[in-house]
Order: sequence, then C-alpha cells, then structure tokens
Amino acid sequence: MKKKIILGIFIFATLLIVRLFCGVYVHDEFAGKHFFIKHRPTLKWTFFSPIGMSDKKIEELSKEEQIDQKYFNEFVLDQGLSR
Repeated sequence: MKKKIILGIFIFATLLIVRLFCGVYVHDEFAGKHFFIKHRPTLKWTFFSPIGMSDKKIEELSKEEQIDQKYFNEFVLDQGLSR
C-alpha cells in the first residue's frame, strides 16, 4: 500500500514538472507545432502568435491577444525559437 502511494506521488510530481517546464508553440509562419523546454515555469501549454506574419502592431490586438503575443514573444521569439 505504501509503495502505491509513493508511486502515485512520484507520477503526480513528474507530470506537474513536465506541465510547468515544457510547452508547444505554433510556428508563426508555417503553422507547425513544436515541443520546447520553457526557461521559467508557467501553466500555459500552447503558445501562438496572434499577429503571425502580418503587419499588425500589438496595440491593435484585444487584451487577450496582447497577452498571448507577449507570452509568445517571451517564451518563443526571445529564446531564439521560431526562426
């Protein structure tokens, strides 16, 4: 019984760490999905760019889209991914 509890805690901790430090981004030009390791923990799993390859500016987006774009910039563009 004790081994099952320890195994359950270990599996839960492993899944939580993967959730916090891994993610998937959608390439802003080719729309392919790519797995990556995050530089800091966050619960957000999927990162995408609402602007994409258009000429829009971040000020023209809605509040939710601005937040998504800032996350995409921080976790994908600033880390050298999506080139």
